[in-house]
Amino acid sequence: MNKVVSGPKAALQGLEDGMTLMLGGFGLCGIPENAIAEMVRMEVKDLTCISNNAGVDDFGLGLLLQKRQIRKMISSYVGENDLFERLMLSGELEVDLIPQGSLAERCRAGGAGIPAFFTPAGYGTEVAEGKEVREFNGKPHILESALTADFAIVKAWKGDHFGNLIYKGTARNFNPMMAMAGKITVAEVEELVEPGELDPNFIHTPGIFVNRIYQGEKFEKRIEQRTVRPKP
Repeated sequence: MNKVVSGPKAALQGLEDGMTLMLGGFGLCGIPENAIAEMVRMEVKDLTCISNNAGVDDFGLGLLLQKRQIRKMISSYVGENDLFERLMLSGELEVDLIPQGSLAERCRAGGAGIPAFFTPAGYGTEVAEGKEVREFNGKPHILESALTADFAIVKAWKGDHFGNLIYKGTARNFNPMMAMAGKITVAEVEELVEPGELDPNFIHTPGIFVNRIYQGEKFEKRIEQRTVRPKP
């Protein structure tokens, strides 16, 4: 039951070139930054990364993009990364842009064992090209397939030795769904506690979904876009 490993190097054992990864987070919040730094050191390449966004040029998944370690991005928003834009326009990076709600549901469906579902999001746009369309209650819907990954790498606020996880704030947007959808799920936590210290009523991801857990050594509390009021 004890799923604690020494750190990201041990947690990512078995990760190889060409694998598909899910990486939790929203903007720069709740991203597994220690694991990403380890992947840079590992020099794994030809990765397919499923993530809400691609970080920024010098942080988050932007570090893997700098080293050209990502072959394909499956995301919903990429507007904060200039390198991402250049790689996409030059054809060096394959990109699948998905409506944000559809991306979240495709991850959740993958973890729940649901192979596909119909949604109205994206109908009439490029998102719908080549996909089956059916009408429900007088409204057209497109068929979207579930997403799964070889590794799901998530970031939590607190976790225990059994792999039970609690997320904080915006980090709950994608991490809980992705934690369910990986063949191997790795959890990076800010605080690792003993079993019994977490209130069962507040656990967001049960340990049954987590294979490996470790406490990160360093976390940068970056703000993606800082907005302040002008001085009076």
